[in-house]
Amino acid sequence: MDFTIGNYWYLLLLLLLPLLALVLLNYLKWRKKKRNAFAEERFQENLFDSHPRFLKFFPVLYLLATLFLLFSIIDLLGANEEVKSSQKMNNVIFLLDVSNSMNAEDIQPNRLLMAKNIMISTMEKMKNDRVGIVVFAGEAASIMPLTTDYSAAETYISGIETSMMKIQGTDFLKAMQETARKFKNVAKGSRKVVLISDGEDNEGNEDKAISRAKSEGIRVISVGVGTEQGAPVPEYVFGQLMGYKTDRMGQTVLSQRQTNALEKMADATGGGYIDGNSLEEASVQIIDALNQNSSSSVTMVQSQNRIHYYQYFLAVSIFLFILIYLLNPKRDFNL
Repeated sequence: MDFTIGNYWYLLLLLLLPLLALVLLNYLKWRKKKRNAFAEERFQENLFDSHPRFLKFFPVLYLLATLFLLFSIIDLLGANEEVKSSQKMNNVIFLLDVSNSMNAEDIQPNRLLMAKNIMISTMEKMKNDRVGIVVFAGEAASIMPLTTDYSAAETYISGIETSMMKIQGTDFLKAMQETARKFKNVAKGSRKVVLISDGEDNEGNEDKAISRAKSEGIRVISVGVGTEQGAPVPEYVFGQLMGYKTDRMGQTVLSQRQTNALEKMADATGGGYIDGNSLEEASVQIIDALNQNSSSSVTMVQSQNRIHYYQYFLAVSIFLFILIYLLNPKRDFNL
């Protein structure tokens, strides 16, 4: 029999037992005092009814019956129990590049849509991980806090567009600063970032971003989208294609994936670089990288399945009270 108590505070009910014993003891003393006041002890045998000797054990029976009654109450009140559950859990922020170059169509349908699909596909393979989303270009902004609500995350992802950022470019430092702010309440060593970018238009401050990531205990897994051959960058106004980005000479700009900064950040922080041009392969590799050196999180779970034995304690208590009633000649508290 594995008997456990759901809440040890219920054991304070057992303090009623010595209280009852005190009441019984005082009652016996009071009865004896009254008898002695009525007649001397040598005359009491003739004046009062004699009782079988086993009635002297009635106080013990009362205490035992009460004890089992208290055990049944304690077991019944302890309906739930807290169970420690240790499981691996990641705290992941998806850091998504939303600069205009992510509209390039050198991969289908385009770099940004591929990046968004990678995020969704990765989340579909997650179980207990918490995820958040930060978008960046020349500036950075958080659009979703850390959560395990993957359905809500997909809703946020579907609304991401390059027009979200007024300042263009690829500022990894500002992106890392915003990410560090979102990790404020997460223990260092449990902070992981999935950085998805084409690395193009980099502001050249990846070294400062790496330094910030290291000081904050952030491991960066970088994912590069786009091709080295590159493609023109479409320009949209209110969702309508107005042409392609040109330089000062009027020549069409060819945006190419730049992986140097992405690889450098991943290697320096103990993450890894992943080619993001294949949706399924990229999501699988991201999950593998996230699960490396994952920290275990101990959580307390309320269990409703604890086995109860209150009915057995209650049955013993009722039996003892019935026994007291049947063996008591006067059916009263005449002990």
